[in-house]
Amino acid sequence: MPVQLADVLTALETAYPPELAEPWDAVGLVCGDPTEQVTRVLVCVDPVAATVDEALELGADLIVAHHPLLLKGVHGVPADTTKGKLVHRMIRAGVALFCAHTNADSASPGVSDALAEAIGLRVLRPLAPTREDSVTGLGRIGELPEPEPFQRFVERVSAALPRTRAGVYGAGDPDREIRTVAVSGGSGDSYLGAATAAGVDAYVTADLRHHPAGEHLEAGPWVPALVGLTHWASEWPWCGQASAVMRHALAGNVDIHVSTRCTDPWTIRA
Repeated sequence: MPVQLADVLTALETAYPPELAEPWDAVGLVCGDPTEQVTRVLVCVDPVAATVDEALELGADLIVAHHPLLLKGVHGVPADTTKGKLVHRMIRAGVALFCAHTNADSASPGVSDALAEAIGLRVLRPLAPTREDSVTGLGRIGELPEPEPFQRFVERVSAALPRTRAGVYGAGDPDREIRTVAVSGGSGDSYLGAATAAGVDAYVTADLRHHPAGEHLEAGPWVPALVGLTHWASEWPWCGQASAVMRHALAGNVDIHVSTRCTDPWTIRA
C-alpha cells in the first residue's frame, strides 16, 4: 500500500512526542511535502553532506535524523551556505528531512534505552525524569545481568558500539565491580551529579570534558567510574530503534535503511 510522508510522521511523533522536546530544540519536519509518497527512508544521527549523499545514492525519499539541521534561528537558506546547500540538494532531489532530537532523548523508549540495550543493560528508570510518571526523561539507569570488573565493562561497551577513531575510554579502578550503570546518549557531563546521586557503579556518556570529569573523580573512589564515548557512537543505536518504530507502524510498506557512514568528526588518532 502507498505510504504518505504524513503517515511516517505520525508514527515517529507517536513514538517521540514533540512535546517532550526541550524548549530550545528544533524538531519535526524540516523540508518535504506531507502529501508525497515515501518508499525508502534513511535513518541517521547527523543530517550532513555524507548522509545526504547516502540518501541520494539509495534513492531515499526521506531522511530521519536525530540531530536538527537548523537548530538556531535562520533568516534564509541560501545555497552558498553549508546548511542551505543541503536544504537545496534535498528539495531538488525530492528528499524530505525529519528530525527527532531531545524528544527522542526523553521518550520511552528513546535514545538512552537504545544505548543501554546495546550494552546489555536491563533498564530500571530514567536518570533525570521529566514527568511524574518516572518513565520519560533524559538518560537511563540500568543493571548488568552479572557484576563484572570495570576493565571488562569498558571492553563490553567498546564491542557493542560502532568503531570510531577516538575510541572508548574509561576512568576508574580496572578491578572495580560494576553492576549498576547510568547511560546518557550524547553530551552527558551535566548529569554527573545525577549519576552520583543515583549510586551507580559506572556512568557511560559522550563528550566528557576535562574539568567536570576530573572534579567528579576527585570526590573519592565511591563516585561512578566513567566511560567516555564519541557523541555519534553513543546515539547511533537509536537509528535501529527508530527503524523498528517505522517498520512496525508501516507494516513493511516502506524500505528502511540505517546509515552505515560514520559522521563522527574525528578522523585521525596519533
